[in-house]
Amino acid sequence: MKRFVSALVLVASTASPVLATECPTLQAQVDAAIGTRYDPGAANARQLAAEAWALHQAGKHAESVAKYDEAAQAGIKLTHKQ
Repeated sequence: MKRFVSALVLVASTASPVLATECPTLQAQVDAAIGTRYDPGAANARQLAAEAWALHQAGKHAESVAKYDEAAQAGIKLTHKQ
């Protein structure tokens, strides 16, 4: 059991920094795609991206990435890190 918990902690500690570095990249992609659009879809994407950034700042990176994916439904193509 100790080994399992240790392995789980190790995996979690290595996965979080990867997601953390992806958030700023996704934010930049959303900002570039929206540009100066002022249609309702762009406004919704801006709001979702702001929520995603707040989640990133709070350390909730997986939730942040999911929120960016939700924002991308406004016709934005996001490229995730592999």
